[in-house]
This record gives sequence, structure tokens and C-alpha cells, in this order.
Amino acid sequence: MPRILTYNVHRCLGTDGRLSPSRIADVIAAYEPDVVALQELDVGRLRTGGIDQAHAIAQSLGMHVHFHASLKVLEEEYGNAILTHRPSQLVKADALPGWARKPGLEPRGALWARMQIGGAEVQVINTHLGLRRHERLAQIDTLLGPQWLGHQACREPVILVGDLNATPRSRAYRRLASHLWDAQAQLPLPRPKATFPSCLPMLRIDHVFVSRSVRVLRVETVRTPLARVASDHLPLLVEFQVAQGKEHRPTFAHAQE
Repeated sequence: MPRILTYNVHRCLGTDGRLSPSRIADVIAAYEPDVVALQELDVGRLRTGGIDQAHAIAQSLGMHVHFHASLKVLEEEYGNAILTHRPSQLVKADALPGWARKPGLEPRGALWARMQIGGAEVQVINTHLGLRRHERLAQIDTLLGPQWLGHQACREPVILVGDLNATPRSRAYRRLASHLWDAQAQLPLPRPKATFPSCLPMLRIDHVFVSRSVRVLRVETVRTPLARVASDHLPLLVEFQVAQGKEHRPTFAHAQE
């Protein structure tokens, strides 16, 4: 069955202070995912040795990569990526809104790729939302709107993943969960799978959300010794099955409070 993994790699800087894209790739490779969504990647940044982390990890895994820079300063970039060995195409990569009252907040973005998985064309969206409640709500509104999940090309099946910086008690999470299924809610798990911080995970802020035609078979946090030091987040892995049937587009009304 296909697997998708979402992972905030913290610019490949481990909790031991060591910088290592290859270590991140080793954590991922052990679980053989079909799709990998990464957040907090450095590309050509002086602070991480000028490495293109997105391509370095993809090359190690034998995958191709779609990258979107949420932040650009001259030749330096920082952002998110979708990696896969499946046939895929980048549909959209764009910035998400911030909070007008706090214009200096870190820029955020998302990217959307379509790919062939399990005999179906699956829409995968990867994002990394802001730290402030107001910006997260604006960003979720945008993702639910006509340019993303509400777009006519965003047809079932759909998977949205990433570091949402939002726990299940938050308004941003609840707003998204009113349109898509939290993968963890589909299974009778003995306890929630927290991902942060990696040394002693207590917060569930990294998520996989799926549309109704995606059946979740397994949810697991990668808690290997290597994963505990490779980043300050643990990866979240979801094994799933795509229901075969007539393709349709879900309706995503613009969210209101």
C-alpha cells in the first residue's frame, strides 16, 4: 500500500547540533514512502553551507522533487518540498497570507502536486503554517478557498499534509477538519501520535488530512534513535488506500467563523 510521510527537517540541523541532509534521508529511506513532504529546507543558504537540501535529499532517495521557496533573500532560499518516485506534476506553488497587524512575520507558503498513486491521480498539498493564531486562520482560509482545495482541478482523492503549528484544540485545526479527515481520527489509535519535540514528543502539530476517498490503514510516528536526533520534529507516516470509483470534486466553502 502507498505511504506518505511528512517531516519538518529543521534545515537538517539535528538536536545534537549536527547539520546532515544525508541523515534526514536515512530516516526517511528506512520507511520507503511513496511521497515525502518536507518543511524548513535550506537551498543555497550560507548558514547551511550553500547546499540545496531539497535536491540532496531527493537524490539520496532516488526521487524527483518539487520545491517552493517561502523565503528568498538574494540567492538564498528557504521553504518546502514534495518528493516522490511516482509520475508527478507541480500544479501550484505560492505564498500564503500573513497577518496584516504583524507584517514582519516569517513568510509562509504551500505547494500542490498531482501524482499517480494506486491507479488514481492524487492531489497532494504540502504546507507550513505560521506561529500566530491569526495568521494560521488566514492561511487555512486561503487553502480552503478557490485557489487551492476549492479549485476545480483539486479533485478527489486529496491529501493535505504539513507542519500546521496547530494542535487539535486550535481553531485552525478544527476549521480544516470540518472539510477533510485527520488521518489519525480514522483509526482507533491507543493514543495520539505526537511529533514535537523529537526528544520527547508531546505536541501534535504535524498532520496528514485526507479526503473521503482515501482510506487510512496505518499511522505511525517515526521514533527511531536516528529520527530523535536528526531534527527537532519526528516524521509522521501514513499508509493509505485510494478508493476506486467515479472522480468528483468536494465542495470547500470559504470558511467563516
